[in-house]
Amino acid sequence: MSQHLYLLCCFLSFSLLFISSISQAVPAAYVFGDSLVDVGNNNYLLLSLAKANFPHNGVDFPGSKPTGRFSNGKNAADFLAMKLGIPTSPPYLSLVAAVNKREAFLKGVSFASGGAGILDETSVGFLEGTVTGILNATGLEILDGTADELLRRSITLHQQIEYFSIVQRELVRQQGTKAAQTHLSKSLFAIVIGSNDILGYFKSGTTGPPKSNPQQFVDSLILTLKVQLKKIYDLGARKFFVAGITAVGCCPSQRNQNKTGGCNEEANHWSGRLNEGVKSILQGMQSELLDLKYSYSDTYGILLQLIQKPSNYGFVEVKSACCGLGKNNAEVPCIPISKYCSNRRDHIFWDLYHPTEAVSSKFVDTIFDGPTQYVFPVNVKQLVTM
Repeated sequence: MSQHLYLLCCFLSFSLLFISSISQAVPAAYVFGDSLVDVGNNNYLLLSLAKANFPHNGVDFPGSKPTGRFSNGKNAADFLAMKLGIPTSPPYLSLVAAVNKREAFLKGVSFASGGAGILDETSVGFLEGTVTGILNATGLEILDGTADELLRRSITLHQQIEYFSIVQRELVRQQGTKAAQTHLSKSLFAIVIGSNDILGYFKSGTTGPPKSNPQQFVDSLILTLKVQLKKIYDLGARKFFVAGITAVGCCPSQRNQNKTGGCNEEANHWSGRLNEGVKSILQGMQSELLDLKYSYSDTYGILLQLIQKPSNYGFVEVKSACCGLGKNNAEVPCIPISKYCSNRRDHIFWDLYHPTEAVSSKFVDTIFDGPTQYVFPVNVKQLVTM
């Protein structure tokens, strides 16, 4: 055996041992959030247009078929599971009819739903202004005044937590309180939420009751999220990964609202203020709840780094979406009548709101074993072995 081949075999053996040790440390992942980590829950919502189960989504997913992920391929939930050495947590709604719920729930569950926000009333920002395009593509006919309500249909974070309470009770029933608590305390709880709240607040042309001012709105998000995180803790979660929201003002849809084509700096400012509040929540909870451990990612900073220095990370296009129509490919979302680019690995954005598979992979690489500049007080790799 040559020296190079020997070294390669040693490296592969070490990698397999490392992944095995991680998977033993974290038996399952329970995922809460929005379309950034939805792996198909919305496919089961019959009265909703907030879905991604049609082309061109999934063009780079194994089998090249749409799966309900708002991506050209895998999303952050998939890459995180790969890092942990466990299967991607399946959609909760796909497990409702499972014969052996205990076995299904023990392997992890995703409650994430495209369109969800911290607040129950958050509208589905990523489908803003796209009703006509979706109806043309699907052949659906919807009475005036009902389309907006259909676009709002998603599994709210409040409902996601209710679903988790069902999972927790089933685990206790099958395993007993102590064994269920041990399992949940070792599992990773990933929360990726908040972008839709900010996008909905800064949505152009919004009608309805007068809005609270931005500070009041962000304060309401912070207070609500604190209650929600405490509920998840009370149900047995001990290891939290919480993603700060990204610089949402730099997504193609928000650039389209800016005459210069630049980022919406007001939306970015309040995204940052929300992130500061989330960090404060987590620090406070850790002080009060000594057995709670967490990892927080500066998703805002990670995205800006990719946008400002794209060539350092293998990207070229930072403004336009890969899939869509109109200016920046952001006037119509990624639906079957849209065009999509061939050089998808060059793009930051897949559609008018969501990152490409390549960006999701970079993001998870960073949060898993990156420096405290972007993930703190510990990264996910450190968190799951604590």
